[in-house]
Amino acid sequence: MANTVQARKRARQAEKNRQRNAAQRSTLRTAMKKVLKAAAAGDQAGAAEAYKKAVPVIDRAAGKGLIHANKAARHKSRLNARVKALA
Repeated sequence: MANTVQARKRARQAEKNRQRNAAQRSTLRTAMKKVLKAAAAGDQAGAAEAYKKAVPVIDRAAGKGLIHANKAARHKSRLNARVKALA
């Protein structure tokens, strides 16, 4: 365990950040899964709607440094390809 005051504070901050990151990561994954689930079911309108809701979530995650910008672009591109394949 941390011995100095500043090390204890950093440990507290790290735990708080870890929990926040885990929550945001979960939100991100859920948004992407909704698109994939709708696409797998063949629901073109539902998949398009879920995609519209997922894009800002993905962009927010990239903006906060949760995922890399290129990873965000890759996810959006692949999800969009799945949605368009239904049309």
